[in-house]
Amino acid sequence: MDTQRRIALVTGAGSGIGRAAALALHRAGYSVVLAGRREEELRKTAAGSSTMLAVPTDVSQPESVKNLFQRIEETFGRLDVLFNNAGINVPAIPMDELTFEQWQSVVNVNLTGSFLCAQHAMRLMKKQNPRGGRIINNGSISAYTPRPNSAPYTSTKHAIGGLTKCIALDGRPHDIACSQIDIGNAASEMTARMTAGVLQADGSMKPEPRMDLKHVADAIVYIANLPLDANVLNMTVMATKMPFVGRG
Repeated sequence: MDTQRRIALVTGAGSGIGRAAALALHRAGYSVVLAGRREEELRKTAAGSSTMLAVPTDVSQPESVKNLFQRIEETFGRLDVLFNNAGINVPAIPMDELTFEQWQSVVNVNLTGSFLCAQHAMRLMKKQNPRGGRIINNGSISAYTPRPNSAPYTSTKHAIGGLTKCIALDGRPHDIACSQIDIGNAASEMTARMTAGVLQADGSMKPEPRMDLKHVADAIVYIANLPLDANVLNMTVMATKMPFVGRG
C-alpha cells in the first residue's frame, strides 16, 4: 500500500453510496480502506487495486471496529478522512408493529456504528503527525422531514446531527473537522423501489425522481479535499424534483 497518499476510510463500501464515494476518493488520489460486512462486495469495489484495502467489518460491534482501526494504523500509521456511511433500514411498517430487535438493529448500525468509528478515528487523528483529519457523517433529509413509518431510521439520522456537532466541537482543538451530508434519493439499490412508488404522507403511492450517485460522490470528494481550516458543517444533495421541501 502507498503510505504517501492521503488515507480515507469508507464504511458500507460494498455497495451504493459507499462504493461510489470510495471509487471517487480513489480517483482523487486517496488510498482507501473499504469497510463493510460483505467481503466479496468489498473486493468488487477494490477490483484488485493496490491502493484500496478491503477490511470486513461490522460497525455495530466494538471489537470489529477496534480491529479495523488497528489494521489502518498498522498499515498506514494515520487516517485523513472517515466517511461514516454504513447504514441499514427495516421495512416501512407502523411504529406500533415494530419489534424491539428491528429498532435495535437500526440503532446499532446507523448510530452506534457511526459513534464507534468516529471515536476511533478521533483517537488516531489526535496523535498522528501531522495531526487532525476530517469525519464526514452520512445523515439523511429524513432527519428533518420523516417519511411515514420510518421511526428507527429517522430517529437515528436525527441523532447523527447531534453527533456531528459534538464531533465538530470536541475535535476543534485537535484540528479534526466534521461534516454531515444529507442525501435525498440517490440512485442506489436501497432506493430502486422508488421508481415503482413510495408511500406519501397523504397515503398515496407515487414514484419519486432519483439522482445519479456521481453527484453524491463528487460532494464527498469536495468536502474531503477542503483544508482543515475550512468546513462544510451541513450539506444537502438531493434529486431536484423529489418531494422534500413542503412534503407532508
